[in-house]
Amino acid sequence: MDTYIDLPPHIQELLGNYVYLYIDPDTRKPFYIGKGVKSRVLDHLSETGESAKIAKIQEIRDSSRLPEIEILAHNLRDEKAAFDVEAAAIDLIGIENLTNITRGSGSKDFGRMTVQQVIGHYAAKEVVFEDNVILIRINQTYRHNMPAKELYEATRGTWVMGSRREKARYALPVFQGVTKEVYEIEKWHQGGTIPYEFRTMSLSDRVEFTGKVASDDIREKYMNADVRKYFKRGNASSFSYVNF
Repeated sequence: MDTYIDLPPHIQELLGNYVYLYIDPDTRKPFYIGKGVKSRVLDHLSETGESAKIAKIQEIRDSSRLPEIEILAHNLRDEKAAFDVEAAAIDLIGIENLTNITRGSGSKDFGRMTVQQVIGHYAAKEVVFEDNVILIRINQTYRHNMPAKELYEATRGTWVMGSRREKARYALPVFQGVTKEVYEIEKWHQGGTIPYEFRTMSLSDRVEFTGKVASDDIREKYMNADVRKYFKRGNASSFSYVNF
């Protein structure tokens, strides 16, 4: 059997907005999660290109089979509901175990978190900084449960900063106005000096720092702090100096 049969129009209507899984017939594990309407679920079987998803489908086809396809949820109330289910499913399985290129819509803001992370984020309180610190917004690169080294790399570079940075003792990554870690700055470098594992950075006209996670007492004081007041409305800057 080379292809799945088409979905009859009346079944397409019954499905409405839905979320589907492509499953490896050998391991019985999903390798792709998607959302769609009508016959979208079957479109990937005829796609061409060089994506990991297409390569996986071709690998299965080379063994004279097809991927197993399941509808995870259907007749969802609207497209947003489908996006939410898709994002939750991707977070549950882990994008590292799938051929999806990106996590689901909204997962950065409302995706999988530990209970401790939920409490820390939504119960964030203002703190009084007793040290010179730089608050660095990483809203575009942050995600809950990202590896510690990836969070460090997202924080340490690269930035357009003046000489004031030399006075900072600590650098704190900020997501949605809440601090997510505390790094003790050891040295500043020209951008692109120190290799990155999770990012490609070579902007020599910027700066980056090297450092380490701060001591437990400092982290206890400054982590999960509400620092929105340090970024005035309309201020597009990625960082803010405190106690300078």
